[in-house]
Parts: sequence; structure tokens; C-alpha cells
Amino acid sequence: MTDEAAVRRQDALRSAVETGLVSEAEPVVGLLDVAGVRQAATSLHAAFATPGVAVEHTFAVKAASLVPVLALLGQYGLGAEVASPGELALARAAGIPPEKTVLDSPAKTTAELREALSLGIAVNVDNPQEIARIDALLAAAPSASPIGLRVNPQVGGGSIDAMSTATATSKFGVALRDPGAEEWVLRTYAERPWLNRLHTHTGSQGVPLPLMAAGVRAAYDLAERINAAAGRRQVTVLDIGGGLPVNFGSDDITPSFGDYADLLRAEVPGLFDGRYGIVTEFGRALLAKHGTVLARVEYAKSAGGRPIAVTHAGAQVATRTVFAPDAWPLRVLALDAAGRPKTGAPVVQDVAGPCCFAGDLVARGRELPPLDAGDHVALLDTGAYYFSTHFAYNSLPRPAVWAFTAVPGAAPAFAPVRAAQSMADLLAESGAGLPPLTP
Repeated sequence: MTDEAAVRRQDALRSAVETGLVSEAEPVVGLLDVAGVRQAATSLHAAFATPGVAVEHTFAVKAASLVPVLALLGQYGLGAEVASPGELALARAAGIPPEKTVLDSPAKTTAELREALSLGIAVNVDNPQEIARIDALLAAAPSASPIGLRVNPQVGGGSIDAMSTATATSKFGVALRDPGAEEWVLRTYAERPWLNRLHTHTGSQGVPLPLMAAGVRAAYDLAERINAAAGRRQVTVLDIGGGLPVNFGSDDITPSFGDYADLLRAEVPGLFDGRYGIVTEFGRALLAKHGTVLARVEYAKSAGGRPIAVTHAGAQVATRTVFAPDAWPLRVLALDAAGRPKTGAPVVQDVAGPCCFAGDLVARGRELPPLDAGDHVALLDTGAYYFSTHFAYNSLPRPAVWAFTAVPGAAPAFAPVRAAQSMADLLAESGAGLPPLTP
């Protein structure tokens, strides 16, 4: 992140307080920097651009399941990678065309597959039983959908088990090193000329770039063997997934899309020689650095000599950080009642959320300027997953999300992305108004 981006963020935080986007009535909001998102999309396109190579970038919808954000990314040339009927509905509502949409999921129903094939959406098949379902569907109604097989290269995991999808026992794809697996893959392609893609995804946060490249290399080598066995270019597109990890420790964007693309060019040069199209499915790396959760401090207290700031941002917005703090640490900015950086000698303190369990902490033993009631905290690098994937603990409502743009010589301009969930919405979602149950 550039110094300019840091200034935009600070201006937006202050302005969000001044204009009442965050207040007693709305004590937590998400803020998204439009210029930062544009810069991220631009850097992605530039990193993979190669003369003679068709590259299609899709955005992993799970990283920001917000229609205006998907539409914005669509304006920047990105399609959508979806993994559920809901995500497909969001992508379609955002105007993402079927030909720029990829369906991934380990549990696709026949109805989901039928819809995707009827629309011409690309499908990454997860397993042999799914292949059999598609056989039947294509026999009933031909489709223009690009179809490929997801393979698990079993190259190993990163530092976060839950984010590692190329381990020996991962639930995703066909485990390529299992006995007989590669033979089955070669036979499956030979018997189905309509299989024209191959997909792999090694994982995301915690997965180092060399391991990601090793997964892509395994898929590339397999595509070469498939095509050699077929005696023609049957596999024409390699979907290499996404998963670029994010640096949560500072404003630096490292690794970059350029770092990863350069490593792939060195480790898998044939990927860029024009014989294959490339599809990517990045999510977190496009948005994380450009979003911030801003919340009020409701109380300042202490326990056992440890100061505790009780805020309105906890497990409901920072679920992974609360439940797995070592894997998902977040930086926290201490802001005063006006949204300006707090001054004063740092003290070791906890930053707690509003949820009714003891572990609801977004920062533990963190050195920050002393926080007081009425102050604010900003949780940095939360543009992906955090404010778009709500955890409804204690029936806490989903917060509003606002996008902001810098206006020269003026305060940032805010545009709504998602309205705060009203109490009426929350009640309806929880079954209020339905007939009473019969005792």
C-alpha cells in the first residue's frame, strides 16, 4: 500500500466519524477504498499480461459477497468464480456474464450443474461421480460450457491447515498421486473430447509461492500428458486458481501479483508460450488491503491490571481472527472520538468485541495508545471476508459497508455498498411472524 493509500484511509476514517457513518446508532461499519481496488485489479492484469496468451481473471466471490463490489470488479475486467447457487446469483445480479463465470464447488447438485451448463458457465468438475452426472446432463442437452477437471496435485500444505487444499487428504479434486488416479484422469479425458480445461488450486493464506507454483507445475505437466495421449490439443485452458497470500503485518503489499507471475514464468515457462489460455481466481489479495472495519469503543475497563477496550467489532466481523488469532492477526489503529489517530504513550491492552464469550478479542496484549470510551478502533486489511462474511453470534446485525473515493480538496465521497441490517430484517431472518409451533 502506498503512502497515498494510507492517507486516503485516514481521511476516510475521520470523515466516517464526522459524517455519522459510525455512531452510537451504527457503532461498526466497513469501509472500502475504490482507488485501492482499482490499483489492485490493474496490477493483476499487468502481472499476467503476455503477448499471445489469453488470460481471464475471475474474482473469488466468497471473498466479498457484495453485489456492488462484484460489479465494480466487473468494470475492471474481472469475472466471477462462484461456489454455490447464492454466489452465482450474486454474480448474475452484478452483471457478470456467464462466459466470465466459473463454477467451483466440491458438492454441486445436479440442479446446479444443469443451470451452469444451460447458461454456458465454465465448470470445474470435482470427482468421478460428478463426471457421471455431467455425462447424463450432456446426453440430455448439449452445452457450450467449458468443462474441466479439478486435480489435487498433493504437493503439501502451508502454515494454515484449513487454507491448504493440496495436501494428501484434501477434500478437493481428484487426488493425483493416489494409486490409479492419473490413469483414470487420462482415460476420462480420452473418452470425453468435451473436457477441455484442467484446474488446480494449492491453497491461500499461509501457502508460500514456491508451493503454489509447484501445484501449477503439476497441473501443467498433466495437461501435457493428456494432450500427448490424445494426439491433439484437447486441454486448451489451465485454471490455476488463486490464493495469493496477504501480508497482514504492515501496509506493504507482499507478495505481489507480479512476484507470483514472475515465479510461474520461471518455474512453468510453457504456461506462457501461447498454447494454453490461463484462468485465475484471486480473492483476498485483490481486496484485503483496501478495506477497514471501523468501530466505536463502548467502554474502557481493566481486569488483573490489563486495560480492556470493549468495542463493537468482534467475532461477528472478525471471526477468523477471534477464533484463530495466531493464524489471522490484525493490525489495530487507535483513534480518538473524532476519528483521528490517538496520541499518548502506548500501553499493553486487549481490544475486545461485543460478543458474549470470553475469547471475543481482536487483539490481545497489544501496545496501543490508551483507549477510552467514545474512542474508535480501526481493524486494517479487512476488505476481504471480514465485513462481507458475517457471523451472526448474539444476533448482532450485519454492519453497513461503504465505498469511498478521494475527492481533491474535499472530504472523501461515500457510496453505499450494503445497508446495515435492520432489526426488522433480523427478526424476519430469525423466523419472526411465522405461525407458532404446535406444542
